[in-house]
Amino acid sequence: MSYPQPLTPEEKLADAKKQLSLPRIVVICGSTRFMTEMTEADLRETKAGKIVVKPGCDMKSPHELWFDPVEAEALKVRLDDLHRAKIRLADEVLVVGDYIGDSTRAEIAYARSLGKPVRFTHPEVDPDA
Repeated sequence: MSYPQPLTPEEKLADAKKQLSLPRIVVICGSTRFMTEMTEADLRETKAGKIVVKPGCDMKSPHELWFDPVEAEALKVRLDDLHRAKIRLADEVLVVGDYIGDSTRAEIAYARSLGKPVRFTHPEVDPDA
């Protein structure tokens, strides 16, 4: 006699999204130098009926929250963890911009390791193309 395998956390999340009739969730990734383009992508994806999550901080712009270099480094680590959580939550990833740095490259690899579809506003920068 075989018993059904318990659902993985990912399967439970997908099932919960389906039961709640949630629209697709897209996470925007890319260098924060493209914050303006991310805002435009957010508008277009929202108009298409998707829930959009994206970076909430541009640490390259001066702000009192990351003025202290020690605190800024700790915040960056927390924000990187938070963004990976956004990737886990999302159904798909949209990479914005015509440049892929190390952080974005790592996010793309992470998303793909989870089986998330990855789209690009500039497909020519896809590191796996």
